[in-house]
Amino acid sequence: MNAAPLNATPPSDVPPSDVPPNDVPPNDALPHHRMAGPPDGPPLILGPSLGTSLAVWEPQLAALARHHRVLRFDLPGHGRSAASPLPPNGAARLDDLAATVLRLADARGWERFAYAGISLGGAIGLHLAARHPDRVSRLAVLSSSAHFGPPEPWHERAATVTARGTGALVPGRTGVWFAPEVADTPLGAALLSDLRCADDGAYAACCAALAACDLRADLPAITAPTLVLTGRDDPVTPPAHAREIADAVPGADLVEIARAAHLVNVERPGPVGAALLGHFAEPDTPDTPAAPAAPAARGGDPGTDAARRAVGTAIRRAVLGDAHVDRARARTTAFTEDFQDFLTRYAWGEIWNRPGLSRRARSCVTLTALVAGGHHDELALHTRAALRNGLTPEEIAEVLLQTAVYCGVPAANAAFTIAGRALREADGEEPSP
Repeated sequence: MNAAPLNATPPSDVPPSDVPPNDVPPNDALPHHRMAGPPDGPPLILGPSLGTSLAVWEPQLAALARHHRVLRFDLPGHGRSAASPLPPNGAARLDDLAATVLRLADARGWERFAYAGISLGGAIGLHLAARHPDRVSRLAVLSSSAHFGPPEPWHERAATVTARGTGALVPGRTGVWFAPEVADTPLGAALLSDLRCADDGAYAACCAALAACDLRADLPAITAPTLVLTGRDDPVTPPAHAREIADAVPGADLVEIARAAHLVNVERPGPVGAALLGHFAEPDTPDTPAAPAAPAARGGDPGTDAARRAVGTAIRRAVLGDAHVDRARARTTAFTEDFQDFLTRYAWGEIWNRPGLSRRARSCVTLTALVAGGHHDELALHTRAALRNGLTPEEIAEVLLQTAVYCGVPAANAAFTIAGRALREADGEEPSP
């Protein structure tokens, strides 16, 4: 398992795609979907959560569509999709939904594609990456699970919807999907309306797919580079579900985002966008099989200086936060610009991009080295970065406790003071300097 953002704003240097989204109406074989981004960009498919529509990806669309050809789709019976692709017996399987995604890709002529999905959409991605590894180049799984718990609650929800309609679920979504203040925004209101308008039978059929979902044995077979994101306040798929996926998928990165419920990308669009941009920064080119794994000595080296700079910038933003990177850029002078470029390309584009250690592990090593060197300003910065990379405050304390043995008690004592202040700032108890 590996890990990456928390408090950030959407990248300010990512303009909307030059190619406006275009709508593709549904038909008997394909669900409703929308295309955005340059026509020759590497393909990226975005899967929605149960009860929502493709609009759930609006917060990240402009950034992702800058370089990717993005396809967003509506689940059967959701948004503008017909319920007809689902089996007539009223029960769906994950295989059925995954097959729909493959039909979408085939219709575009995409042999390989990157995929990101939320909740049910994330489970579809896990299924695709495990059962069709030749099709999925990169995977991001948000607020999802390999096993959504006992089937009875899903059957009960399906029965509620069958008897009373999906509108009966709307009052309970605030606080589950996102905070009340998000529910009052135009996007929050639109997503709640999507739930109210979803086809009752299709929604119940998707509940059946979640009830039967158990991909735990499939996770070790996933070979696509995988990013797992979760909100720490998610009551539907708590962080333990994300950790189970990240622990089982070889080399997976884990991102835990504070103060975020189930629709983490809606409630915390900036951190999620930064993490996704970092993960999808170097996708496979369209219709080209993935290259063989690079030798360990080369790690995650993306090749040219320009590529290292692009990847390094995305990872630096994901780990340190947009605000810090923006401040560093604003302070750059002719005297320091070569050094800043060196940091971006070498530290972030090469070392932090290597596959040999997870971002969680790299944070542990970095904290220890900073304590040993007495680099207190950097220690505060990387304490907050460790949170973005998925470490809990308790795990950070364990790292610092270990430094007391090997770096000395006075050094660890100072580190606990500095890290404690940084943790309080990250939790909103103290203003950051």
